[in-house]
Amino acid sequence: MKQNVRSLKNIAYWQGPVRDLFREFDLYYENSSDAVLPPLICFVHGGAWRSEDKADHSSLARSLVSATTFPVIVPNYRLSSGSNDIYHPNHAEDILQLLVFITETRPNLPRVFDPSRIYLISHSCGAHMLASILLNSSSISPTLTPSSTVLNAIQGVILSEGIYDIDRLLVDFPAYRSWFILEAFNNLPSYAAFKATSLGLRTHNHMQWLIIHSKGDTLVNVAQSEAMLARLKILYGGTNDQAVQGNTEELVEEHDALLNAASYLRIVVEFIQKSASYI
Repeated sequence: MKQNVRSLKNIAYWQGPVRDLFREFDLYYENSSDAVLPPLICFVHGGAWRSEDKADHSSLARSLVSATTFPVIVPNYRLSSGSNDIYHPNHAEDILQLLVFITETRPNLPRVFDPSRIYLISHSCGAHMLASILLNSSSISPTLTPSSTVLNAIQGVILSEGIYDIDRLLVDFPAYRSWFILEAFNNLPSYAAFKATSLGLRTHNHMQWLIIHSKGDTLVNVAQSEAMLARLKILYGGTNDQAVQGNTEELVEEHDALLNAASYLRIVVEFIQKSASYI
């Protein structure tokens, strides 16, 4: 039940001279007396690299805790705007810094999760961030290179309504260039360098992937997720159904409404629970 979920808010994962509201996270958890600590779930929000806040997803975080009994963290990250110089990969750098903080810094947090077992969930542009960290983008964005400790901790990845190929997105939605791509990626003739569907694996480990896309999403078309799913299947040999899964037919909700759908929660929870028992 959601009322049993506790929370700690505004935990800093970046140590700077002044507080940075964009580099903090919230932790949701249930008290547990189990001797074996459960895995951690981390939800990375979308918002076109320029909007949304961790507080917007408190209800989803609480629902995930209640459904899985696993603790959940929801981070903020620096957002792009016309008045700052925050461009890709800065947003993803913050998420990687969070993962380092959780897995390597061993912060003084309640002992309610195992930092060596993490499930990552993302939405929209958050999927591009996670793909850029977990797949091999080091030749283009070396600051997104994770340590072996971080990579080994990631048990499963759920990418929903993801943006993976900026140039392809702009062909289908040309207005997005002025709406948010210029602010998030700067004014470039091509964004092919940041194409997540052309990246290779960093390591062929136990990590499992689930690509989700709703048939009712009118803001990001399913071709983005189909391309990412196809790329992952190639990288994992095309035959490992346990490592790469997709769900692009079942959901019918709009881009953001999806996160409040009972069917979305069920799909996510089933993947995590099956993966946790398999691993």
